[in-house]
Parts: sequence; C-alpha cells; structure tokens
Amino acid sequence: MSTPMIEAQQVHKSFGQLHVLKGIDLTVQPGQVTCLIGPSGSGKSTMLRCINHLEKITAGRLYVDGELIGYREKEGVLYEISEKEAARQRADIGMVFQSFNLFPHRTVLDNIIEAPVHVKGQHPKEATAKARELLEQVGLAHKAEAYPVQLSGGQQQRVAIARAVAMEPKLMLFDEPTSALDPELVGEVLRVMKQLADDGMTMVVVTHEMGFAKEVADEVVFMADGMVVESGAPAAVLENPREPRTREFLSNLLS
Repeated sequence: MSTPMIEAQQVHKSFGQLHVLKGIDLTVQPGQVTCLIGPSGSGKSTMLRCINHLEKITAGRLYVDGELIGYREKEGVLYEISEKEAARQRADIGMVFQSFNLFPHRTVLDNIIEAPVHVKGQHPKEATAKARELLEQVGLAHKAEAYPVQLSGGQQQRVAIARAVAMEPKLMLFDEPTSALDPELVGEVLRVMKQLADDGMTMVVVTHEMGFAKEVADEVVFMADGMVVESGAPAAVLENPREPRTREFLSNLLS
C-alpha cells in the first residue's frame, strides 16, 4: 500500500474558546481528488490551512506524504519545527485561495517565476520557460506581460493556479477558488482544475460547486460543526446520503 498523501489523525483546532475542528480523521491517497463540502463555519477552510501549517493544530497528528507537518515527534512528545523548516514543507504544497493574492506590481510572468526562482533556486531562464508553458496550459499565453489589474477575476485565478503549479507541488489545496468569481467566469477556472486532476495531481478542494464535485472528485467529505459527518464516493454522498445532516445541507443547497 502506498503512503497516503494526506493522513489526518484526530486533528483538533481551537481559536481561544472556539473549538473549530473536533477530531478530524482524513486520508487522501496520491492522485486522489477529495472535495470538502458543508455549511459555512464547518471548519473546511481551517482544515486546509492546517494541512500546510498556515494554522497550527491544537491536538492530533497531520502527515503529508509520510512527513509530520509542523512538528517533529520525539518519544511521543511533539515539538514545533522552526519557521524555516515549516516553509520548506509548505514549498511542496500548492494553495489557491478565494482571493487571487497576486502581486499587483508584477506582470503575470513575474508573478509565476517569483517563488521558483527565490524559494527553489531555479534559474530565471528555466523558470520563465516553465511559466510560459503553464500559461499556455491555462489559456493565458497572451497575457504574460499583463498586470493583474488588467485581467478578469477568472483570468487572475487561472494565473494563481499556474503560479502554484510552477512550484511543482506534490499536493494542491483549493479554498473555494470560484466563490469570488462572477458566475460566467466559474467554468474557465473549473476546467483548469479538471485538467490538473486528469494529469494526476493530488487535490483537496473546498467547494460549493456540486457539479464539479460529482464529476471530478474521487471522494466527497461532508463536514459540519467541525466534524466529518459523512464521506464516500460522490454519487453516494451527493445523491443518496446516509446522514440526515447531509440530506438537510444538500436540500437547502438545491432549494
């Protein structure tokens, strides 16, 4: 059996008195696409941020590709790793947010080559060639010299995806990547994500796009109140959910 790309064991996360994640168990295999669905405030985005240690977990264990994230363990005790070590772990995990987070004062091309050159030490010429290739893949080769303000929201999000992929991550995390977009721009971003999935990228996607989850996901995980309520194949969870809470969420979504 191959090492899971993600293994979360009884992950808890609290912000002061607020208990946001209440013992999450989650396994994602290499090449698998997992969609996290559920109401706002259920802990989906917090879970993503814990996977790449943008948030520190309060209890439990979280592994990516067999490596403990954010901590090292010695004789059963967890010790937090340095920010430098955490940054190294994070460099292997791509993340795409709701807001595009592009550098406004840099061209599209410069946005994409920034991290490969300065974080991974790639030669600028090599990084530029790879960036142009990625822009071709996301349908934006003609926008290489444009600035973010000159792009639509859908185009900016496709650049953000290309920028994440340029780091050659082993895992991609998407936090509601289409929620800030006008409806007619959603499809162009989902097409790029579907292509990534077809190419074998391991992906965890927080989404309200049930059509995408149904078509692309290998597993759908329904979260509510900081817990995994139900998980399984998309057809099972979305069309024939076992749990009343899942049924209630889906019926509200469709009404």
